[in-house]
Amino acid sequence: MKGAKKANEVKPSDLGLDVEQLTELEPERLPPLPHPYQDWKDEPIPEKKKKELDTSLDGIAGLRIPRPESEAERRRAVESFVRGLDKLFSREDNWTFLRPFLLSIENCVRCNTCADACPIFVESGRAEIYRPLFRAEVLRRLAMRRRSGLARAFGALTGTNSLEPDWQVIARLAELAYRCTLCRRCAQNCPMGVDNGLITREIRKLFSQELGWSPVELHADGTIKQLTVGSSTGINKKALEDILEFAEEDIEDRTGMKIKIPVDKEGADVLVMHNAGEFLSWPENLEAFAILFEVAGISWTLSGDLVGYDSVNYGLFYDDVQYARVTLKHAEIARKLGVKKVVMGECGHAHKAFMAVGDRMWLERANIPRESALTLMEDLVCNGKVKIDPGRNDFPVTLHDPCNITRSMGIVMPQRRVLQKIAPRFREMEPHGVRNFCCGGGSGFAIMQSENFPDWRMRVSGRKKFAQILDAFQDCIGPETNKYVCAPCSNCKGQIRDLLNYYGAWERCRILYGGLVELVVNAMADVKEGFLEWELH
Repeated sequence: MKGAKKANEVKPSDLGLDVEQLTELEPERLPPLPHPYQDWKDEPIPEKKKKELDTSLDGIAGLRIPRPESEAERRRAVESFVRGLDKLFSREDNWTFLRPFLLSIENCVRCNTCADACPIFVESGRAEIYRPLFRAEVLRRLAMRRRSGLARAFGALTGTNSLEPDWQVIARLAELAYRCTLCRRCAQNCPMGVDNGLITREIRKLFSQELGWSPVELHADGTIKQLTVGSSTGINKKALEDILEFAEEDIEDRTGMKIKIPVDKEGADVLVMHNAGEFLSWPENLEAFAILFEVAGISWTLSGDLVGYDSVNYGLFYDDVQYARVTLKHAEIARKLGVKKVVMGECGHAHKAFMAVGDRMWLERANIPRESALTLMEDLVCNGKVKIDPGRNDFPVTLHDPCNITRSMGIVMPQRRVLQKIAPRFREMEPHGVRNFCCGGGSGFAIMQSENFPDWRMRVSGRKKFAQILDAFQDCIGPETNKYVCAPCSNCKGQIRDLLNYYGAWERCRILYGGLVELVVNAMADVKEGFLEWELH
């Protein structure tokens, strides 16, 4: 493309270059995939058709920023950015994350230890703009020009501060904030404790709160729909009733068990909150929890308040204000029902939103105990509270570790202890646990389906995870053997579903995916055999 720089040659100071497109992904630089995909050829990502959107970073339309129609619009956007940049460094305006943000901004020594830890950087063929510290360095240079006269003088002498916040710079920086899944593997590997994932999230927050720039799937079709309609899926009250009725009928068809799913049961021991995507895409996950709790004799309930059954909180990825609006509503619902504790279903970001970050919001009367479904299943399975016949799961199983459950929260062993009890042919991905690789759909990417962003997501951000899945099953990779990827997270399941479809892995390799609770129920001796259905969703 005319004026574009090679992907491995771009520098932070190039962000302001007056070119139609700064760089583009080079398919020939993408790393090869394992057998049987060693001959897979990646095509160039289709160009964006709608010229009204700014795709001048790399040709990808993830954030879908509208091009300004006048110079006045450009100027107002830049002024809003500068105002938001100042707020990021203000204790009054950024009390939630100011301290770790400052530590990360001020202590990077540019050793690039983070680079080889980042699956997006490595799997892109080491494209410089996807290097973890690249976007942090851009923000750092823009901020230091405003915050320090000495820094401005030093930057002028060294050439390290040659960025002005004009339209082209901020538009490219905003889009660049959505080339990172916020998996924080970079932070885990940094010898200084710098968290480039946090910096990226703060960049997203700046653009959302000051300029109103955020992915429509996360904000308008996510948070706003959740708070106004009642669910990020758009399900209304009648639709929820129909879904639960279908689930009860399906449970009876699969198992012969007649189970009434409880709704708004006051004083129940457990309020279960699911990612609403489960109800539409994977109702067997909801059904499996209902069966497990019924057999185990647990007093539980769902919330009839639509926000209360939907544990989604996309504000976690892009906006503190929107995050707080949703999580405080969740806390209010739990308090009104008077439950003893809230259990997070299989959703990674909900775990972090309700617990790791929620501890800063669920205060005083709202401070209701919260637990992961993974630790609850560990108690039921490993302490003999349900009878298990592991022979029912006699097929190869591997485990994907959701970043927000493992790396962010340290929940690593409960799911493994369960699998060791119920899946005799369980094998690990390498690396795994807190050193896992993101599925490629983290930070909201799994639901960002418009324009050409899914092409980038399949070829780049999800490439390492697909390679890991193939490597885990190399001893039985052929289509004659059914194989199962256990992914206890709704967003991860959506991404893995898309990866398996994109690469034709069901047809080539007979790889299925699903949650943990489905495997548990499939192995329960008190349940009719065959709960799992071997077909790609």
